[in-house]
This record gives sequence, C-alpha cells and structure tokens, in this order.
Amino acid sequence: MTIGHFPTKWKTATVIPILKPGKDPTQPTSYRPISLLSAISKIAEHIILDRLQTHLETNNILCPEQFGFRKNLSTTHQLIRVVEFIEEAFNTKQKTGAVFLDIQKAFDRVWQDALIHKLINYNTPNYITKIIQYYLVNRNFMVKVNNEFSDLKRINAGVAQGSKL
Repeated sequence: MTIGHFPTKWKTATVIPILKPGKDPTQPTSYRPISLLSAISKIAEHIILDRLQTHLETNNILCPEQFGFRKNLSTTHQLIRVVEFIEEAFNTKQKTGAVFLDIQKAFDRVWQDALIHKLINYNTPNYITKIIQYYLVNRNFMVKVNNEFSDLKRINAGVAQGSKL
C-alpha cells in the first residue's frame, strides 16, 4: 500500500441498475446504478479511507459543520443539530433560514483532478494521494441485467457508487 499502487483487476465494477421507487421501469433515468466491487478492493478501500480520515481528523482539516463521511458522525447528528438551531432561534424570537442542496448525479460528477489537488493541498501523505490517484484512473464497469453482462466500458469521471472512497 505504501508504494501507492492499486491493482487494475480490483478496479472493475459490476453495475446493477436498481429501479427507483415509483419510477417508470421503461426509462433508463428511473434506475440508480449500484457498483458491486470485489471483496479485496473493498478491504483495500477501507484501509485507505481509514488512513485518509486519520490524516484529516488529526490535522483538523475538515470543518466542524461537516458530518457526512466522518467517523462517529452522521446525517442524523446533523439533523439533530439543525433542529436545535431552529428551537434556539424560536425560543429567542429570531428568524431562521436553511438551504439544502441535492447535487444531481454527484458521484458521477466528481472532478478527479481537483480531488487529487485538494489532497495535495491538505498535505495528505504522498502514498495516500498516489494510491487514490491510481484508484481513480483506468476504472472499468460492466452492467448486469437478468444475468446478462454488457461489454466492459471505461469510467472517465466521477467515483464508483458503492465505493467507500
């Protein structure tokens, strides 16, 4: 792992389209693609993520308001925090506003070069940055529907849904 290499065989995902509730099954946009990754890839991702999170937490890189994708914090914790802010404002007769964002196809739109640039700017250990960079490039996927597989296709942007990274 410290040499910063992620084996190519671990970078192929089998995509299973899952129908979104209440959506038209004849429309391709009605499906959520879920990437199934190899078990060894998921173990490696877990180790990489643990080391990355340790670096980010130890160096106080993440803002305290970020609850998603952090150890011992969740979106439920963030929701409780929002409710507390609203209650406090209500009790002190102050106005409260909130903005909620849902980025469409967020996993598909991750700008890989910018992600690596951020890791470098955060002084992430070189081996972690390098392995994440290798993890992101030359990824492939095939779609499985009714036990039939598509041809292998290259992923040129984003990150794999179903991945820890």
